[in-house]
Amino acid sequence: MSPTSFGILTAPMNVEYADLVRVWQEADAVPEIEHAWLFDHLMPIGGDSDGPIFEGWTLLAALAAQTRRLRLGLLVTSNRIRPPAMLAKIATTVDVVSGGRLDFGIGAGSRPSHPLARREYDAHGLPYADFGDSVGALAEACTVIRRLWTESEPFDVAGDHVQLIGAFGNPKPVQRPHPPILIGGRSGPTLRVVAEHADIWNIPGGDLEDVTARSALLDRYCAEIGRNPASITRSIHLPVSYDDPGSTRTAVGEAVEAGFSHVVLGLSAPYPAGVARWVADEIVAGRESDTA
Repeated sequence: MSPTSFGILTAPMNVEYADLVRVWQEADAVPEIEHAWLFDHLMPIGGDSDGPIFEGWTLLAALAAQTRRLRLGLLVTSNRIRPPAMLAKIATTVDVVSGGRLDFGIGAGSRPSHPLARREYDAHGLPYADFGDSVGALAEACTVIRRLWTESEPFDVAGDHVQLIGAFGNPKPVQRPHPPILIGGRSGPTLRVVAEHADIWNIPGGDLEDVTARSALLDRYCAEIGRNPASITRSIHLPVSYDDPGSTRTAVGEAVEAGFSHVVLGLSAPYPAGVARWVADEIVAGRESDTA
């Protein structure tokens, strides 16, 4: 079994910028926390629906410039919001700013059945195709983004979802051949894209039986295309309870036992003082004490 890595997620909604900087800089100094994440929404999906929210990639670049050790990314970028070639350029910029610490998280985008997520597309004039269309677009985007990161000559693309003429990425990311690609999602069609393109697969926790079944389905899709399922790191997002850390430790232990070696711990605002150190002591080290 792969060693377990722990990270944090701070949703950049209904929170002050200074608080996000504080938590990320605290985490940067805590070795037990190896990665940190934002999400990619343009309007709040929890709490005050009209409250403040920051754009994810812009904020990620700012936090990359103010940290030194943490791997970092968005969990996950909505492929609906930015054209793939533009997204490749944005991600390269963050990888350069961070000195090669980007984990590139991407997904198909929210389903139409999620009204709080759907409204942000309408409010920003963004098109919103059906989910099947968005999964196909995700597969093409992953191919195009990887090519922009790696190819040494301009190229054209005439896809169903992406059309480019003279596409070329310069500079290239610091990481070679390219930053690790994390794809988030749980649907069967998305998992087929994961099998083909991802280095890391992330899924929200909550129903461990379902999560485990989705992981087994991913194994099957990998086998169908001749890929070793073990080459895809399994990642899970779990919310942290400040009042009952024992319940969080239990959820983490069950997920790790099920094969999820990349654990993202969701922190809710307001963030307690010293929350990064608390996570390391109460969740990471505390879990080890529980199993000792």
